[in-house]
Amino acid sequence: MDLTFYDAGGRATAYCDDGRVIYAFSGVPLAYFEGDSVYAFNGQHLGWWERGWVHDHQGAWVFFTESAVGGPPTPTRHARPAKAYKNVPPPQAFKHVKPVPVAGGLGWSSRSGPQFFQSTR
Repeated sequence: MDLTFYDAGGRATAYCDDGRVIYAFSGVPLAYFEGDSVYAFNGQHLGWWERGWVHDHQGAWVFFTESAVGGPPTPTRHARPAKAYKNVPPPQAFKHVKPVPVAGGLGWSSRSGPQFFQSTR
């Protein structure tokens, strides 16, 4: 599974090439998948993964992939940057309780882009 995560402007923001860890193109590990959820390595629940989309806690769209189904119209995708050497992911902290999901479709999140992961550092 090779996924590129595009933001509301169509910019390639992150990728996942192992089905588990999400990396910045600089090689920094940002988050990981656990079932239908996206978690920061500090244990914080960041959002949900569904049908090629990442949703935030308010149900807004954060990222889309090439395989995204449904959702708002997606912008034209920009070229994907080259991948740098991947850093080793940190150990996963105890996961926080994930909130109850909110129905999607409320528009694009104001945190679509690198700022979605900023609380992970």
